[in-house]
Amino acid sequence: MHITPSRSRRAVLLGAALVASSALLLAGCGRSGDSGAAGSGGGAKIDDKPAKGTVEIWTQGADGAKLPDMFTEFKKDNPDVTINMTQVPEAEFISKMTAAITAGTVPDLIYSFTESQSALLATGGFEPVPDGLVKPDDFFPVIWENSVVDDVAYGVPWYAYADMTIYRKDLAAKAGVEAPTDWASMRTFGEKLKASGVEYPLALYVNYDAYTARQLLTFAKQNGGGFISDDQKTWTINSKENVEALEYWSGLIKDGLASPDGPAFLDTVSWSTTGKNAAIIDGGPWFIGWFDDANGKGWADQNLSLAVAPTGPSGDTATTVGGGSWFVPKDSKNKDAAWKFARFMSTPQSQVKWYQIFHNMPALKAAWDDPAMKGDRVLETVKAGLETGVNLPKVATWNQVGDVIGQQIEKVVRGNTSAKDALDEAQKQAESIGTGK
Repeated sequence: MHITPSRSRRAVLLGAALVASSALLLAGCGRSGDSGAAGSGGGAKIDDKPAKGTVEIWTQGADGAKLPDMFTEFKKDNPDVTINMTQVPEAEFISKMTAAITAGTVPDLIYSFTESQSALLATGGFEPVPDGLVKPDDFFPVIWENSVVDDVAYGVPWYAYADMTIYRKDLAAKAGVEAPTDWASMRTFGEKLKASGVEYPLALYVNYDAYTARQLLTFAKQNGGGFISDDQKTWTINSKENVEALEYWSGLIKDGLASPDGPAFLDTVSWSTTGKNAAIIDGGPWFIGWFDDANGKGWADQNLSLAVAPTGPSGDTATTVGGGSWFVPKDSKNKDAAWKFARFMSTPQSQVKWYQIFHNMPALKAAWDDPAMKGDRVLETVKAGLETGVNLPKVATWNQVGDVIGQQIEKVVRGNTSAKDALDEAQKQAESIGTGK
């Protein structure tokens, strides 16, 4: 199975979000106070008649390149609709969309990755999901809830993924270890691999930015913690549970079980292929395809084993997840057809078709019952992870605050400060930055 490496967006998304942050904060929290329940959007109901007119869609990333294949499918039952697609450079998408909202020159429909949804929604420039368009319970909760603000749903989930532990089965066998299931066994896993000769058994995300903070958030959730209150109004970065999670995470590096300097995102495959690492902790499913791209078809099946994320000390489960959803701007000129396309893309048939075209995995639970989704260990591991997924803080300032947390994490790793002092400082700076609400 080949997973298209569209998630190289990690590097550019953060840069785009930071460029746009000032404009987003000036735009304010906008219209998130619209009435409605978490299970609905509250927008005008959309009928079942064929879509008509022109739909302008803005796309970003590699996903957009194959999207016209789905336009063809949609037009089979909607022959009187015309879809024009504009591919926006991924690094510019947030800033261009924010500017378009301000100017009232928006497209009719966009998709947004989970990492950037909160920043875009903070502009107040998007329509609630129409009542009855889709059923919220049909989707994995973590993906649906990512675009719910103040109990109002703004996005229709399109696809989803969950991270996992990916490890070299031969190196694990040599060390006499099996997949880690909890924090204690992960440490034992690393120690035995180290003793068997692996230089850095565990690959962690050591860019010390918002994505490093995201990884720590998953560990924090596994320990019963989290970075923000349930109402998304108060930062809780320096909680006892979070400090313990950082002590554990940084301890893996301090004890030589992971490197403080790598692998960089695109170096992960080479480090694991050569045995410098034995396991990618919290790794995305696209790595499987990347290993085959680097080493030949079938290499991953022959050499790699997969496992769901380990549980915390008390058995708490948490998994890093992501994906994409469809959004309709308030100033869209053809909301009816835009929402009809979003609804079309959320059907089981369309989500399976998109998986077959691009290998993005369904956000709709029923799509996983299709025969095309059966019998693949990667899909089985991803599906299990989606059940325990963790949302990022749903505030406009997350990327900025995440960077602050990442910078403080590096100070702990380098031995310059304690986990408690680092998260106390991150808490102080986060409170100064605010949530944008």
